[in-house]
Amino acid sequence: MASFNKVILIGNMTADPELKQTTSGTSVCSFSIAVNRRFAKAEQGQQSVDFINIVTWRQSAEFVSRYFKKGNPILVCGQLQTRSWTDNQGQKRYATEVVADEVSFVSSAAGSANGAAQGGNTYTPEAYGNPTFNNTASGGFEELPSDDSLPF
Repeated sequence: MASFNKVILIGNMTADPELKQTTSGTSVCSFSIAVNRRFAKAEQGQQSVDFINIVTWRQSAEFVSRYFKKGNPILVCGQLQTRSWTDNQGQKRYATEVVADEVSFVSSAAGSANGAAQGGNTYTPEAYGNPTFNNTASGGFEELPSDDSLPF
């Protein structure tokens, strides 16, 4: 039987990320994000939020610890993983978390403007700038007089 385990989340960092090193020197970063549920509880007049634990390794771990802090929006792609262990009192404990393969910035026009106004650093590659349109040339297309002449 085939299986599939892919998680894609966009949320806000709930605290500053925590970067650590394993004994072999591998970087690991743990953090959690708050993700709004799609449907709000209308009778209470508030939106429900899920708090999801994320773990990322190596370059992604260093990227998150360097460029993200509490409150920043973040996009996370990865796999859902459950692990278990026995604590110091002999109790079996479980943790479910997303092991992130990819992390990315999330921004909007309003968010970028606010970030720049608050002294935040923003970077937009030139290739992703605002598109420009040239309305003077037809671009090789023929102008049709009306929709009645369309063949479909």
